[in-house]
Amino acid sequence: MVETLKVALLGAPAVGKTSIIRQFVCGEFRETYVPTRARQVYSPAVVLNDHVFELRLMDLPPLASFPLTSLQEWADVRCHGLRSVHAYVLVYDICCFESFEYIKILRQQILDCRTGEVPILIVGNKRDLQRRRVMPRRTVAQLVKKSWKCGYVECSAKHNWRVLLLFRELLRGVVGSGIKHVHPSIRLQGALRRNRCSLM
Repeated sequence: MVETLKVALLGAPAVGKTSIIRQFVCGEFRETYVPTRARQVYSPAVVLNDHVFELRLMDLPPLASFPLTSLQEWADVRCHGLRSVHAYVLVYDICCFESFEYIKILRQQILDCRTGEVPILIVGNKRDLQRRRVMPRRTVAQLVKKSWKCGYVECSAKHNWRVLLLFRELLRGVVGSGIKHVHPSIRLQGALRRNRCSLM
């Protein structure tokens, strides 16, 4: 039986949301920046402990704000289904303070909107530009893990560094929250192939 796990990736412009998804799903990175103008959905298959999941990864253009009501959600075609996903990945650029402030506000809006526990993973992208980072990693990690009670991963979509770890942590969060009933000991292995990822 295949279960569907819906995940929304959100963040400010040019933080690398699409690059992270394409690196995970297709194993590719595009050097040229192309802004995301419409919602895209990617559907890689994932195997966790003999359970097959179809990930529905929603790649959305930057939003002015999170839709706080169903009316707002359905008034904007980009937001359809955003309030009912199983988890959120909030991506920021470690070299851009404004992009962190953006996800900080977005996270609070999600908490104000959603009832019950919903996994939120904070991702700092562009680790390959470490020397240009604007906030110490330890400072951000402490804030996110201790105050926000969210998972935190830094990665480089460009070099495919810790992209798999990102999705492993995401799945651990979903399993740990009880949304999907799969044993929480998850190990990511092997290289990704187009539209398929194995988790054991």
